[in-house]
Amino acid sequence: MPDTPGGHPPRPPSSALIYSNVGELRAHLVPRKANRGEAAGRSPSQPNRDPLPPPLPKKQLQRAESLPEQGPSQHCRGNPTPQASSILYSIPLPHLQHEKGAPSSIPPQDRPSWGSKKKSQSLGEPVARSGPHKAPPPSPAELTFRTADGGLGQLLESSAGVCGVVLGCQAATLARLSARIQEQLMGPEERQQLLEAELAGKGWAALSILDREPCCESGDAWYFRVGFAFEQTHLVFAAKVPKPCCTSLGVQSSLGVHCSIQRLIGRFTNHLLQELVLPGSPEEQSQSPSGEKPAYPATPRALQVLISPEVPYQTLADFVKKSHGLHRTSPGHYERLACLLLLQVCMGLEHLRVQNVGQGDLRPENLLLVQCPCPPQSQQGKEASLGLALPRLLISSFFKAKDKQRPCSTSQEQDWTKGLAAPPSLMADELNVGILIYQLLHVDISLENALGFRSNRLPEIPSLSIYSTGLKRLAMLLLHRDPCKRVSIEQARSILQVLLWGPRQELFARSKKTLTLLRNWVEVKRALLLLKFAENSAGAVGSPGLEEWLCCQYFKEVTEHTLYQVTQALYTS
Repeated sequence: MPDTPGGHPPRPPSSALIYSNVGELRAHLVPRKANRGEAAGRSPSQPNRDPLPPPLPKKQLQRAESLPEQGPSQHCRGNPTPQASSILYSIPLPHLQHEKGAPSSIPPQDRPSWGSKKKSQSLGEPVARSGPHKAPPPSPAELTFRTADGGLGQLLESSAGVCGVVLGCQAATLARLSARIQEQLMGPEERQQLLEAELAGKGWAALSILDREPCCESGDAWYFRVGFAFEQTHLVFAAKVPKPCCTSLGVQSSLGVHCSIQRLIGRFTNHLLQELVLPGSPEEQSQSPSGEKPAYPATPRALQVLISPEVPYQTLADFVKKSHGLHRTSPGHYERLACLLLLQVCMGLEHLRVQNVGQGDLRPENLLLVQCPCPPQSQQGKEASLGLALPRLLISSFFKAKDKQRPCSTSQEQDWTKGLAAPPSLMADELNVGILIYQLLHVDISLENALGFRSNRLPEIPSLSIYSTGLKRLAMLLLHRDPCKRVSIEQARSILQVLLWGPRQELFARSKKTLTLLRNWVEVKRALLLLKFAENSAGAVGSPGLEEWLCCQYFKEVTEHTLYQVTQALYTS
């Protein structure tokens, strides 16, 4: 390289010149004065004939291409911005080692193609374009039979991973199946909202009277079957006419939607139609549920009418009265049916507990029974003829409902001494459910008599089936004198689920009860339940009904920890 006129070799270019234009770089390399002989035969406008400067080091060239050209260079000298950091330090370590001669474990097609980047690339571009990007594996809830094998590949690398995927798929399938059955039982939520909007502002004129006499009479209201035309279909609703002093619209309208809570989709105030006949004499109609005579007539000039999409056919009190013979002839079937009815009561009370509402008047007269739509074929034969078809139970009376200051009041309820002096409407729901067990099993007991019994001296429940002992144990736990030992509604629900679907006590006769055993039991039962649904669907048994939905709810939520506590309370004397 020629010397400068001062006799010193030219200064090497600084690092800033590396990022300059190649023409500017050559201008610094060319001597300030050239020999006339060397300049002969070429014009200054032909600089491209000169030999190119020596190539820049590869490492410097890589760094130059990874940074932007536009804008000031303070990002290069100072701390890089978060976007710059994501590009500068996203180079895989094996690739850097490969540049130094070490073997690389990244396939050539997966390595970042740094040389193919355009120099105008900015730091705002996604990091995924600067290196390999693997999409996260799909979650078990997203997997279907048609999921591509490419998405399954990452989930099949280990046996433990496959087991987790299968268990996750089972839980997700149970959740979807439960939601579909619930929609069949209650109707689509969107349709119910449309009906509520359609019924707004309408009265008797928009309804057709189907029966002159009530289809059901509860402790707080009469129910009449009425028709309503909607979208070229004729729907059947229940017109609820509350009895005097039994208005509960304010509480009931704010309870939300639940399968065991009566739903109201319309309301209006009007006279009672002349063609509607209330049972009993006017003197009997003027009697309130407590037996006291109100100060105003039973049929006021204008009364409140509530519209419900569920049409009851009887109350739980009517069912108990008519089932004495059924209990004697088919004790196992009947007591299982009693467990399913009690389970629906507990689920409804749990829903009220979440909203800090105590029912206050939980009696068989205020629990409605509604026929389920499209019962499975398994219930259309012998069970239906015997009256063992499972109805849907609704809590409908809220005129004595009380707002609770605390959501869970099991261990903090009033003791038995205070409870004896308190009116029944203020008693805890746990005590009412305990009394309800005796009533369903046709054992005479009243709340006052139950409060007078000492612990373990409650009326004897005959052992007629495999459910008798469990129901007796549950009643004793609900009616315990010590509030600290009294189980909650949530625990009562779990005990009923174990009585219905296990695990039963014989499981622990041969194996020690551990969390591992219970976890394995839940996983196997979930798989067998899904196989049962698949076999029933293939065999055209019919769509799943209310009992299947209740079973899905159980296996969707149960854990080995809750099972351990519940079985300890149920099977330990």
